[in-house]
Amino acid sequence: MGWSDFSYAAYLLAACILNFQRALALFVLTCLVLLVLVHRFLKKIFGKKLTRCLKPLKNSRLKLWMKWVFAGVALIGLILWLALDTAQRPEQLISFAGICMFVLILFACSKHHSAVSWRAVLWGLGLQFVFGIFVIRTDPGFIAFQWLGDQIQIFLNYTVAGSSFVFGDMLVKDVFAFQSLPIILFFGCVMSILYYLGLMQWIVQKIAWFLQITMGTTATETLAVTGNIFVGMTEAPLLIRPYLADMTLSEIHAVMTGGFATISGTVLGAFISFGVGIDCMITPGKERNVLEAASNGAADAVGLAANVAANLIAFLAVLAFINAALSWLGELVDIHGLTFQVKNCICWAVPLGCMSLSLTQVICSYILRPMVFMMGVDWADCPMVAELVGIKFFTNEFVAYQQLSQYKNKRLSGVEEWIGGEKQWISVRAEIITTFSLCGFANLSSIGITLGGLTSMVPHRKSELSKVVISALFTGACVSLISACVAGILYVPRGAETDCVSFLNTSFTNRTYETYVCCRELFQSTSLNGTNRPSFSGPWEDKEFSAIALVNCCELYTSAVCA
Repeated sequence: MGWSDFSYAAYLLAACILNFQRALALFVLTCLVLLVLVHRFLKKIFGKKLTRCLKPLKNSRLKLWMKWVFAGVALIGLILWLALDTAQRPEQLISFAGICMFVLILFACSKHHSAVSWRAVLWGLGLQFVFGIFVIRTDPGFIAFQWLGDQIQIFLNYTVAGSSFVFGDMLVKDVFAFQSLPIILFFGCVMSILYYLGLMQWIVQKIAWFLQITMGTTATETLAVTGNIFVGMTEAPLLIRPYLADMTLSEIHAVMTGGFATISGTVLGAFISFGVGIDCMITPGKERNVLEAASNGAADAVGLAANVAANLIAFLAVLAFINAALSWLGELVDIHGLTFQVKNCICWAVPLGCMSLSLTQVICSYILRPMVFMMGVDWADCPMVAELVGIKFFTNEFVAYQQLSQYKNKRLSGVEEWIGGEKQWISVRAEIITTFSLCGFANLSSIGITLGGLTSMVPHRKSELSKVVISALFTGACVSLISACVAGILYVPRGAETDCVSFLNTSFTNRTYETYVCCRELFQSTSLNGTNRPSFSGPWEDKEFSAIALVNCCELYTSAVCA
């Protein structure tokens, strides 16, 4: 170690002693760098020895027995976990049935049933399940990823410095295009720098290597799918461009599916604001220094940001035109309110209770709504979630996420759940499941993007690409829905529920989600006697402040007991 190493160690120690919470980000980054250095050192010293030791197990019976034992233990563990964990929350079994349903649908639609790699299917679901347990169920995993999400949000907020200078504070605060689209430019610039430094190549290689040895997929398809984590569906195939001409249709189908089933890290930034060796496949960029890499990354991201803006403008405009045309056609035969979008009314319960009709409503009622229910969404929330899934597929995920954020904001601001027979927001559980179901590029407009990108690389295979793109789109959409089912199985409310008795004993004048929940609870525990004087039951009985709390709640919300 040199003086620079000692100086940095002393600086890190001082920062941690003064305020460890403030220095946590630096501490985590330092640990990651040390982990990489230790990995390289151990690989250099013990790598060849470990390979020689494991070589006899490559084709031995012991390896086969180990596979069967591992599979048996995993199956028994899954059965026990489902039996114990769902005992108190049986609705989670619906999400598990949803996974089985989507897998069976994909299997039934397969052209070559005997060629299905169940190892890849089961390993993929297993890895997703284990990772989900760590992130959603364990406190360390939940806290770690919540902290990571906060750090990413802080990092992306630096975009405001550049966008405010160019466009002004007013536009950045009030206009969507100047809020979210500059994030794509900033993130594209950062990704280009990381690729120039070689960090992203190293991460992609390690993830692809792990998936290849566990799931048994080929090196080319694994590398392309892993690249989708960080780059878009058109950029990821560039990682395997020299091999596209010779890849099988199955491998190309997997590459397309990976693009449809995921979103790139670049676009994720906008959402937050709203035996071939793998090593030889990642080609270095042509940039000669960091500044050139940053400039090229920002310039390349301009096309992506413009594409997002153009799609939003075009699709929303077309949707408005279709709504107007359908409304006009409907009024000619005395059908009012005929639009492409769902009216979130109670038609699912009382079919004659609504006079407005919708094309999407028909699709949701007969196809998407039962499918959404199998993901684990409460039946009352299914119409709205089905609408979001339909918007994502027929329009794009940006519009769907924007609508989801509006529902969430209504819930957090304490808006009543039902107003005039129309549901205004969905539950927290439905929000989580919907977030996963919308996370992917599987929409109709992506067909042209995918075909355009791949055809430009291998123009002589255009007809073959066209044959499998629809199947890949359907598969990618199902993969996102399976991820939503996993979230439905694992999600449980975190933290203690609001103590409504104590909460309503304080002075409150603003609507919040906690206010709405507690006022609903108070209304349900209140009855009117013959003199119209309220009487309280449950935790509100014999509480002196119950009458005052009821008056305060009646000022904010409507109820029969407020008469």
